[in-house]
Amino acid sequence: MIDIVAVLRAEDAVLDFLSVLTAPESVHRQDEGHEVHVLLGDTGEHLVLPAGLPLADRLAALARHIRPVDESAASPGPQALAALIEAAAQGAEAARLWTHSPADTRRSRGRLGRDTAAAVAPGGPPVLHAVGHSPYLQFISDLDRPLSRAEAGAKLAFVNRHCGHLLGTESAEYVVRTGRVHASERFFAAGPAEERERLFALLASLDEDAATVPDPWEFATSAYEAERLDSTVAWIAGHCPPGGGPLIEVGACEGALTTRLAEKGFTVHATEPNPVFRRRLTEAVGDTAQVHAASLEELAARPELPGAAYLLIEMLYYGQDLALLDRLPADLVFVALEPETLATRLTPWLESAPDWEKADETPLVAPALETVCGGRAYLSKRGSVGVLLRRTGA
Repeated sequence: MIDIVAVLRAEDAVLDFLSVLTAPESVHRQDEGHEVHVLLGDTGEHLVLPAGLPLADRLAALARHIRPVDESAASPGPQALAALIEAAAQGAEAARLWTHSPADTRRSRGRLGRDTAAAVAPGGPPVLHAVGHSPYLQFISDLDRPLSRAEAGAKLAFVNRHCGHLLGTESAEYVVRTGRVHASERFFAAGPAEERERLFALLASLDEDAATVPDPWEFATSAYEAERLDSTVAWIAGHCPPGGGPLIEVGACEGALTTRLAEKGFTVHATEPNPVFRRRLTEAVGDTAQVHAASLEELAARPELPGAAYLLIEMLYYGQDLALLDRLPADLVFVALEPETLATRLTPWLESAPDWEKADETPLVAPALETVCGGRAYLSKRGSVGVLLRRTGA
């Protein structure tokens, strides 16, 4: 019986899967032996750690494959991983297949974890994902393995001896810090492919992977998000009642706010640059709103959509130049942000912006803890505050 560990790079097998390398008796009877096959996604290498090989020798074998930081390292994709898994099994019974979490915030690892699970044929070995590096989520795990002091010491010694370049690198993908060297390794068995894809999309932020699944932020089922959206509509309606000029909603995603505004009687022009989100947005709003492809930058560069107000709701988190607001063809801009970003980003800008004043500030929803992905994990929703900006002299 063998275990297969599919990782992006050799050090990952030690940082996240040391407990698999040590042959816990809860999985293998001592008289069966414990053979581990390590698949390195970045190079396509297949390492065999034979049964009976001491942990020190296993770590030494992995150490020979430690490489410099390589930001281009990536998952080879499900097809290539399927071939590696088949070669590793070679007709033997695989106890389990271990790999990264699709929600690992190191996107290179998250993608490999998702692709590895997708590569397993029906009837293949069960897949367990390491929680890995996931500072924004708390996981409900299925298997927890606390390391002994000796095992934790072996992990630290491996890092200090072979991964010194990773302790000092500035790469967010590869830097090794305390939170990435786990004293207790935790694993979960993701359910159907939808759950894995949802975990992967949840951490994708603005990149194209966010659109991998419909409603990646679970607006349709979240009590927190429903309260936030309903409060936002009421706040907007209190300042710009329906029946006036059109509202321009920037970054409308799939239309969770758009549909509420249209139902309230507003004329809405919803903009969404992501083509997948935009297609879902168009389907959601039908003929109740106009849909456009423009980004905030494009709307500012070509002010072709004048309106009663622009809506920048929960979208100024990604380094946009706030000076773009000066070129929007409206005298009112509704902004909603979580309190910390409001205090550190919008408020300092507003204090030095000669063309804008704060006309209103309204709490929209309080912070809350909420489960995601069918209860697989939970996270802190940070609350939202609405700020109405009015162009001075308007």
